[in-house]
Amino acid sequence: MSGEIIFETKYWTVKLFPDQAYLGRCVILLNRDCGNLSGLTKEEVLDFHENIVKKLESTFKKVFDATMFNWTCLMNHAYKKENPKPYVHYHFRPRYNHNVEFENETFEDPEFSHHYDRARKRIISPTLLKKIADKIKSNL
Repeated sequence: MSGEIIFETKYWTVKLFPDQAYLGRCVILLNRDCGNLSGLTKEEVLDFHENIVKKLESTFKKVFDATMFNWTCLMNHAYKKENPKPYVHYHFRPRYNHNVEFENETFEDPEFSHHYDRARKRIISPTLLKKIADKIKSNL
């Protein structure tokens, strides 16, 4: 999966997703093959909560003044294939009740207080993606 690696733990890799329709959208990938949440170990679940959730939420509040966060673990796309191979991963979308200016770009969240819009896309340049990633990394 493409994107900028933000950080890694023993069990997870956090990548900033190229689609930044929601500023700071990340994908969190389990570092081993596992097809369902019930297959996670206690150590993986604890690491996710303590070292991913807490770190990302506090960092995005600090860096971009995020208002709240959407976390999803759907794995639906794996089943579009003839021989599905789902893998545990989460999508993290910070949500904002205000516009955010970064590097002369305005990021809006017009659906704030509603479900995020999966159809809304904003693929940003690799240069801007790296600048956002660097800003996040410098505040972890």
